[in-house]
Amino acid sequence: MTHQYELMVILNPEIDERQVGANLDKFLKVITTDGGTIENIDIWGKRRLAYEIQKKNEGIYAVVNFTATAATTQELDRQLNLSEQVMRTKVLRAEEAIAMIASEKQRADERAARKAAAPAKAAKA
Repeated sequence: MTHQYELMVILNPEIDERQVGANLDKFLKVITTDGGTIENIDIWGKRRLAYEIQKKNEGIYAVVNFTATAATTQELDRQLNLSEQVMRTKVLRAEEAIAMIASEKQRADERAARKAAAPAKAAKA
């Protein structure tokens, strides 16, 4: 049974940015050989990290949307973790990613409502 997934990868910033697509293709062959499909590859480029990883302050970000089986996804994650060029990975099922975004938006809306209500309470007092 196949599911939609989203893969976030942070690659070593010392890689030439023109080589990022070729480096990702080596790993993504696992998906296509097992019958999965790759919908979208979005390379964000070099970005500053929120915290230091492997004594580096920058990384090259890439997001891949694909459809595959759970076993294929586990093998992809295993191969990515073995590579020295890959600093971090995160694989999410698309349904989980959408749910996380929705819950984060709800929390932000609740926070904004509380902030808006706080000055009104202070004005009444």
